[in-house]
Amino acid sequence: MGLFSEDIAIDLGTANTLIIHNDKVVVNSPSIVAIDRRTDKVIAIGEEASMMQGKTHENIRTVRPLKDGVIADFNASEQMINRLIKSIPTLNRRFFSPSLRMVICIPSGITEVEMRAVKESAERVNGKEVYLIHEPMAAAIGIGIDIMQPKGNMIVDIGGGTTEIAVIALSGIVCDKSIKIAGDVFTNDIINYMRSKHNLYIGDRTAEKIKILVGSVVEELENPPEEMSVQGRDLLSGKPKQVMINHVEVAKALDKSIIRIEDAIMEALSLTPPELSADIYNTGIYLAGGGALLRGLDQRLSKKTDLPIYVAEEPLQAVVRGTGIALKNVERFKPVLIK
Repeated sequence: MGLFSEDIAIDLGTANTLIIHNDKVVVNSPSIVAIDRRTDKVIAIGEEASMMQGKTHENIRTVRPLKDGVIADFNASEQMINRLIKSIPTLNRRFFSPSLRMVICIPSGITEVEMRAVKESAERVNGKEVYLIHEPMAAAIGIGIDIMQPKGNMIVDIGGGTTEIAVIALSGIVCDKSIKIAGDVFTNDIINYMRSKHNLYIGDRTAEKIKILVGSVVEELENPPEEMSVQGRDLLSGKPKQVMINHVEVAKALDKSIIRIEDAIMEALSLTPPELSADIYNTGIYLAGGGALLRGLDQRLSKKTDLPIYVAEEPLQAVVRGTGIALKNVERFKPVLIK
């Protein structure tokens, strides 16, 4: 089968989808699809569809196929996975489409029905052998933790749709907490803040940009980012207008959501068996996912939990890296893969 099959690892995220092939990240694209309403055909996916978001006319709609970490629009997600796999440079040079061995990562709070939806989507795009892996597990492998050891490690993976908190030992998740407070909620917090404080109506893309460029969860930063100019529609006059925003305002906007993440971490810690708590006291907590890039998050969580907090290098890619490692060593990671 070697000639006719290929191995790929997929991190199917609410905000971004990443694919690893031959140990390299070959696809890193926003999980967005643009669809023609009249024909139901997909016009664009990924970056191209993301540019259209909030700027479409009545004949085009942009869809995010995944909501809160699970498939919300089955058809769109399947077409997106299909197109992204076909866009892998080494695969699209082939005369015929090879059968694929895939490892796909899924949120830890996912139901059986949702798991089957992911699996069926993969099988329809020529997936002959499909394995699923839980996101916190993949993140732990990607960070470089030896998950087989009888030693407790705590992972907090803040993605686009969900925040996954898990304590891992002996290749298993001992206790986990999954909450739907993550990147998308932060974006909405910023939109609502701009509305209530500045009477300025902004779209998702602008809010996302604010989050990346001046996003912070603490008001005192050692080297704060520069102020940013934000354009949108004035809610009172209806005219386009511009205001300046800084990291202190973003920290205020995100405060409520961050408190909920802190509470979830505290709850997961309180459910941890004492022997593993002792391990976590020594090893600290690992942060992964796009949310880990928010300025000051590590110091704020460290203050709350009195534990050292480590941010994974390239936190956005930690999960897909772990998925890729599991794919390369399927036999070794059999205990954590779901067939």
